[in-house]
Amino acid sequence: MTITAVRYETVIGLEVHAQLLTNSKMFCACPTPTLDSPPNSTVCPVCLGLPGVLPVINKRAVELTIMTGLALNCHIPDEAKFDRKNYHYPDLMKGYQISQYDLPLCKEGWIEVEAEGDAQRIGITRVHLEEDTARSHHVVNQAGANYSLIDVNRSGLPLMEIVSEPDIRSAEASRAYLTKLRQVLRYIGASRANMDEGNMRCEPNVSIRPVGETSLGQKVELKNINSFRHAYDAIKFEVERQTTVVESGGRVAQETRGWREDIGQSVTQRSKEFADDYRYFPEPDLPMLAISRDWVEDIRSRMPELPDDRRRRFSEQYSLSDYDARVLTESRARADFFETTTVLNAASGPQRAKNIANWINGDFARLLNAAGIEIPDSRITPQALSDLLDLVESGSISGKTAKDVFAEMFKTGRSPGEIVKESGLSRIESADEVSIAIEKVIQESPKAVADYRSGKETAITFLVGQVMRETRGRARPDMVLEALREKLG
Repeated sequence: MTITAVRYETVIGLEVHAQLLTNSKMFCACPTPTLDSPPNSTVCPVCLGLPGVLPVINKRAVELTIMTGLALNCHIPDEAKFDRKNYHYPDLMKGYQISQYDLPLCKEGWIEVEAEGDAQRIGITRVHLEEDTARSHHVVNQAGANYSLIDVNRSGLPLMEIVSEPDIRSAEASRAYLTKLRQVLRYIGASRANMDEGNMRCEPNVSIRPVGETSLGQKVELKNINSFRHAYDAIKFEVERQTTVVESGGRVAQETRGWREDIGQSVTQRSKEFADDYRYFPEPDLPMLAISRDWVEDIRSRMPELPDDRRRRFSEQYSLSDYDARVLTESRARADFFETTTVLNAASGPQRAKNIANWINGDFARLLNAAGIEIPDSRITPQALSDLLDLVESGSISGKTAKDVFAEMFKTGRSPGEIVKESGLSRIESADEVSIAIEKVIQESPKAVADYRSGKETAITFLVGQVMRETRGRARPDMVLEALREKLG
């Protein structure tokens, strides 16, 4: 299907669910399960939905939701409440979900993203708190039996929902929004926000309308989106599908569709519910939440520096390019590592900061990617990188040698000084040792020697390189060049 919707404008709103980083569940004391937890091993009468149990609000989950709202420039009302959202799915243990409806914890915010070459401000309608559902496992065994199993571990986990305004106009902008939102959630420590692990999920609401029209078209909600790539593909497909329907004289039905990544298409699941269908009413077992200004300001004071602010500060304080500052601040761990390393030898100024950025964004990033780990999991510390740079800047080792030393540091966690000493990689300061290497290269490179003596000045560059290889990069290039000219002159 390849339709170019030149006559229509795409309108997208995104609902993003993120599991919060708390030690226990939303309304009970059950510990947060891990990916390795056996099925139904972290459950209790509350999250099993047994009769007669009472929920208790997780204060940390409320704080993380308010912190997210502050990071997204939201208004934090003085009061919030929990509601019952009634629907009947096999993985909803009580037959209703404790959520928030008309009085959420956060509302009327915005986030700025860069997409398709432009800075775009996307409105945030609300950020509210609810409990997650259990997980269904659909099984088809070798005998052909088809059945489902329920794992209740996930039921009751604190789940934050972030609802955007319908301000997004393309699949590209949607991906930029999701990427930025994940970055913010990780920076403030609210969520792991890893779609592969299921602790961040998104549901795009997609519609089209004639260009110039201001009223919204009939929207379709897309379910089962578990990666940025799938979100991008699903939105692109849905825009083309709706365009085909309208161009052929049909009407787009308001419905919920699931994304089938295996066939690259969205498929009908059910007609779209409205708020009335859920029969919201205030949760009778939980009190109204009073959000004091002092509490909000206390939470604000504990927030880390946000990525956009940090990127701007890195550019100004350390004289870094916008590219270097942007890459360094992609993750809080990377930015922290950079800044910790810079203060260990701040006397060197902007050039030292640039060198640190080059190492972190270059060799370090390459090794981390190859190993499939993040900076906190690495054996290299800021002190170790600072010590390596000291060796290079003092002339004790060459830049080429430093790369070999760094690779060994990454592999073993040993200090650069120890590696240099035990491997004999320090600079050659002895003229006699350089002379021995030069004699050997001259004997093995008669043509280059003859070319140089016949007036081909560039031949000496080759000879310098051979000497550097012979000394494993430990000789000083200027010393080698001077000694070669003297020897061949």
